[in-house]
Amino acid sequence: MTVLDGRALNRATLARQLLLDHADVPVLDAVAQLCGLQAQEPQEPFVGLWSRLRAFDPAELSKLLTGRGVVRTHLMRRTVHLLTAGDVLAWRARYDAMLRQRVLGTYRRELDGVDLDELAAAGLAVMSDGEPRSMGELARALAQRWPGPGPRALGEMLVAALIPMVQLPPRGLWRVKAGVRNALLSSWLGREIDPPAVNGADPVGQELVRRYLAAYGPAATADLRAWSGLAGLPAAVAAIRDELIAFRDERGRELLDLPGAPRPDPDVPAPVRFLPAFDNAILGYHDRGRIIDDAHRGLSVAGERVVLLDGRVAATWTVQAGTVVVTPLRRFSRADRAAVGEQGRALAGFLSEHESRRVRISAAP
Repeated sequence: MTVLDGRALNRATLARQLLLDHADVPVLDAVAQLCGLQAQEPQEPFVGLWSRLRAFDPAELSKLLTGRGVVRTHLMRRTVHLLTAGDVLAWRARYDAMLRQRVLGTYRRELDGVDLDELAAAGLAVMSDGEPRSMGELARALAQRWPGPGPRALGEMLVAALIPMVQLPPRGLWRVKAGVRNALLSSWLGREIDPPAVNGADPVGQELVRRYLAAYGPAATADLRAWSGLAGLPAAVAAIRDELIAFRDERGRELLDLPGAPRPDPDVPAPVRFLPAFDNAILGYHDRGRIIDDAHRGLSVAGERVVLLDGRVAATWTVQAGTVVVTPLRRFSRADRAAVGEQGRALAGFLSEHESRRVRISAAP
């Protein structure tokens, strides 16, 4: 079995994640290719798409949100993602059990004794008037009936797990700050989510495996689980195993992939890329060593924005008074500083309302 080293996996990841070359694809197609974008920080997906698409216009993503082509909702790992309307309608039922279990894992004591099906029915009854509500407003509407759990536990269970919801614009629009107002996903998109499969079949799970590998492969089943949060996909993998090919990584783990998916030459150059907080390219794996050193792995869950240099996390970045400030994690060569500075100035121009193109690279550690 062919062994893929870290550099080969890195280049495959960059290619699948549209980070090796700027892609000439519509915004909707990019969101679908990436299986959604992590979006708990509302403005971060704009940076993620700017780093991936040629001539990205942020107004296009805002238009897709207001036009209901993409939605903000809880899904993978119970976190907020931007997903195409088609994907969330097809996938949401497959995530029901995982979403319930994850919220219960946080609030098990508070929700002890609460009949979740009864709570879901009551929440749906409140939301059926078509009025958008914050999580707190929905929880308070039911607090008299369930006084024990408290509004936070009730609200998160309802909004993040029991009832398929969407976070309405203007939340998530370009350069707009807005609180979370929730509406029923079915009302916003005009149809119900696809029902679960019957007779033990799992066509959605099988499609999730294919889509994940197209966006993240080659990858191990542990990586698939880390991305999705779903525990029940080994059966889906087994069902389509004859469609897949297998490799090994340098640790001996089996990696699965689609036969025709891109696996670039490990020596192909990788351009500088600025990634937003919690970017898919980093969080989409259990073993993140293909893109970030173990010493810096904590950055991936701390909300740090990172800079890729030769395809690997080499710095963090922030914006201070209109200036993109880069903090290296290792020493940069003169060529490295020039390449990071050039891309940083382009990012500053994208983010600034005043055409600022200032970048400052701090001293290396």
